[in-house]
Amino acid sequence: MVLSGLRGAVGFLTRVPVGHDERAWEGLAGRPALFVPVGYAVGAVAGLALAAPLPTPTAALLYPLALVALTGINHADGLADLGDAAVVHGGPGRRREVMADTTVGVGAAVAVGLALLGLGLGALAAASLSWRVALGLAIASEVAAKLAMAVLAAAGEASHEGLGSAFTGASAGSVFVALGLAAPAAAATWPSPAAAAAVAAGPVVALLLLAWARRNLGGVNGDVFGAANELARVAALHAGVVAWTLS
Repeated sequence: MVLSGLRGAVGFLTRVPVGHDERAWEGLAGRPALFVPVGYAVGAVAGLALAAPLPTPTAALLYPLALVALTGINHADGLADLGDAAVVHGGPGRRREVMADTTVGVGAAVAVGLALLGLGLGALAAASLSWRVALGLAIASEVAAKLAMAVLAAAGEASHEGLGSAFTGASAGSVFVALGLAAPAAAATWPSPAAAAAVAAGPVVALLLLAWARRNLGGVNGDVFGAANELARVAALHAGVVAWTLS
């Protein structure tokens, strides 16, 4: 069942054509820690762009392009919906109604635009470092993004029946499993704490986003998971670069 769940995690988090059957989905439900191993694979492949012997701006451009090619835009779509919900007036019901609307508003444009800007600037800084550090930060940042989703699944409550409810309600023990799986990524830039800072950013973003979602949406839904992935990646990349600079 764990292998099926890992296949489901790959299918859910990437564009790789596996893990879309019912067995894979059932194996993934209740096992959010399985998100984390996917972060290693995605981070390693996308991180090759930052580690390549290319001009720094070119490497910084290739990195987000590689992420889109590998993972698609579903999570960015969640961030866009959250951006629209954040700027609308009204209670949780009204905000969830706006999130379900297919119209792209100003809030969505600003949220996605700032995330892309943050990712690009972080990539620009990371690409200027040695290839080993750049690759380590790319892996750590992607692991942090998946760790953020695992924390949401264990600590959050679903706002309504849907994608979010399929993941929320995971046991508290799943967080410790996810943290254990993420530990090797935290050592990717040893002896510098840069990778550890990047990984630590994931749970921080998750808890901040969870507090916001409880207050404004009545809980967690699929869009919150997607936004956590995108925001945690950006925060982790910058946390890693800052920690490397200061260490």
